Amino acid sequence: MTIEEKVAQLVGYWVDQGDEVVAPMAGEMRTSTRYAEATAHGLGHLTRVYGTRPVDPVERAQWLHGEQRRLTTETRLGIPAIVHEECLTGLAAWKAATFPTPLAWGASFDEALVEEMAAAIGGSMRELGIHQGLAPVLDVIRDPRWGRVDECISEDPYVVGMLGSAYVRGLQGAGVHATLKHFVGYSASRAGRNHAPVSAGARELADVLLPPFEMAVRDAGVRSVMNSYAEIDGMPVAATPDYLQTLLREVWGFDGVVVSDYFAVAFLMTMHRVAEDRARAASLAIAAGIDVELPGADAYPELVALAAAGGMDAALVDRAVARVLTQKEDLGLLDAVFEAAPETIDLDTPEHRRIARELAEESLVLLSNDGILPLAAGTTARVAVLGPNADSAEALMGCYSFVNHVLAHHPGTPAGIELPTVLDGLRANLPHAGITHAAGCDAEGADRSGIADAVALAADADVAIVVVGDRAGVFGRGTVGEGNDVESLELPGVQRELVEAVAATGTPVVLVLLTGRPYAIEWALPARATDPGTRAGLGIPDAPSDADAAAPGATGAAAAALQAFFPGEEGGIAIARVLSGAVVPSGRLPVSLPRSAGAQPYSYLHPVLGGRSDITSADPTPTLPFGHGLSYTTFAHEELLVDGEVAAGASFTARVRVRNTGERAGTDVVQLYGRDLFASVTRPVAQLLAFARVTLEPGEETLVRFEVPTQRLAFTGVHGRRIVEAGAVEVWVGPSCAERDAEALLDITGAEHVVAPEDPRVARAVIEASARVE
Repeated sequence: MTIEEKVAQLVGYWVDQGDEVVAPMAGEMRTSTRYAEATAHGLGHLTRVYGTRPVDPVERAQWLHGEQRRLTTETRLGIPAIVHEECLTGLAAWKAATFPTPLAWGASFDEALVEEMAAAIGGSMRELGIHQGLAPVLDVIRDPRWGRVDECISEDPYVVGMLGSAYVRGLQGAGVHATLKHFVGYSASRAGRNHAPVSAGARELADVLLPPFEMAVRDAGVRSVMNSYAEIDGMPVAATPDYLQTLLREVWGFDGVVVSDYFAVAFLMTMHRVAEDRARAASLAIAAGIDVELPGADAYPELVALAAAGGMDAALVDRAVARVLTQKEDLGLLDAVFEAAPETIDLDTPEHRRIARELAEESLVLLSNDGILPLAAGTTARVAVLGPNADSAEALMGCYSFVNHVLAHHPGTPAGIELPTVLDGLRANLPHAGITHAAGCDAEGADRSGIADAVALAADADVAIVVVGDRAGVFGRGTVGEGNDVESLELPGVQRELVEAVAATGTPVVLVLLTGRPYAIEWALPARATDPGTRAGLGIPDAPSDADAAAPGATGAAAAALQAFFPGEEGGIAIARVLSGAVVPSGRLPVSLPRSAGAQPYSYLHPVLGGRSDITSADPTPTLPFGHGLSYTTFAHEELLVDGEVAAGASFTARVRVRNTGERAGTDVVQLYGRDLFASVTRPVAQLLAFARVTLEPGEETLVRFEVPTQRLAFTGVHGRRIVEAGAVEVWVGPSCAERDAEALLDITGAEHVVAPEDPRVARAVIEASARVE
């Protein structure tokens, strides 16, 4: 291969890049290179040929087959291009199914269903001739003010790793390479600002931000990784071999391809200012371990002249090319024969919609309920359905859905898929109710002119369902999404005023939140003592809080509240089915429900000094804790039995009896937590060790056994190594991180265990027995 042919394999080309901004600084980075010129020596990647503008899938598949034939017959080496697309909430293409956002995956705690969803996405992509998907996002949520929270799975790294790995297995099982985003540190930016510097220490990186990536690399075998835009302690990840080469490849054994986030190589010059020109940016990035520059050839063409002049080690180019060609061989591209493209393609089949509906239903979190829910399906009540998101299809989807990411630039173009709204779902599921509707206000902005109409409908109704929240978009378009970071965690616009005005009528309010981040809605919920479990046994006196000061039994603006994290194309139906009682809610909060923006950043994985105390007047306690979620039935967790002692580095068994004590069948998310009583470095007051979804009939009970490697309690010790340390550990099962239904004590014994690559990282759950209790 000539140097020109080698470098051509290391870049992409964005065929359809136009005036629409669907990537950071896409307008400023627009290339003037003609396509014929860019492909003269071959091409590494074709960028988003389906996902940049609305194109008919069949017509574009036919074009793509022809283009791949041209690359194989009209370039000297005859190597086809890898086609990559966004696929976070389904393939981001016109007429393709849109699934719940990753934050909803986290709320479901259902690895099997996430894997099934990813397999369906991968099947559609493979049918269209797509080889690589830019998902999943494994950034751990650190601050809900960050706009990209809806793309993330959870604030708990284990949940992120488990569900992210499930997505990788599903997508790659369908023959499409997954790409981990964004390695690493991106979500830990200062004040939740996109592209802001990251000040995370080595211990936070090792114990919180890196574990999900390690799980997806070592356990799921992911084939591609994308760098983070972040600079960590002044060092841009895109130019730091410690992350992309030493850790990822030499320590973890990753042997796939590292691709740049869009324009990240050129950003070393324009944004980070560690390179004086694009040639220097290219040499830094390829030396750091970035094999492919995406979306186009902004800096890597400079490698041709650098290599010819001896300005860089040409072996770095050879290293990257070998990885790219290996990937193409693995994908079957080197021997591919591009015959006729399919003449019919259905990207939103009944099977797609079944999976989308089930995942949406499982992800809905019932935050509070005074008994008003469920509404009887046969009710003849007068129901006022209000709020800006009640009849909005766009409000069901995240910022990387095709509708919100691309079609927003093409007004008048139909979505191409059925998108029943919450209002549509309620009309279908409450056929005998007298349903009226008013938006009341917009999702953003200060227009209050519609609130009076909503109040009038509420005053004449038996119940008011008020659907509020976000409208996803990117870079200033919308209330949440990439680049849409916020300083406040109040509901956008005047939506709180709408809810409070409706509640003032005296009509019971069911609050439905369609959002891409958790909001500070303590004012809408019944007063309760918050985070009761984080202080247990610490001997720290309770500090007063607004919730503590409220009268016992005091209620907020809502009789019930349901949290929906962008539930996708079937989300409107799923919400209606939960409200009507056709589905019993089983979702749990994958992220703490914040008390205020001023308490951020916050994580339930905080040490003692990170919680409430009497030595500060600032209270970080969330309104509702990680793992919280109600049901239409109740569950008891009893008789927790844990091995008395276990050697550091070995595994222990925890058994708990779970019983449905209510009158309806339902699914419980059994959550096993642990806490080091004392350690050589400070440790979290609660840490999720394992979880399992268990479905039980009324009166039915089962025994759940968790096999837990002590590595689940590993941390970075004083000498910088990941270790399991001897000592006493409290273990408990509860309905959230802050509540303990059953407790036990575990003693880890023996010498300090240094965590090794072959060590287990995952706890296993087994349902041992099930019986009905009379």
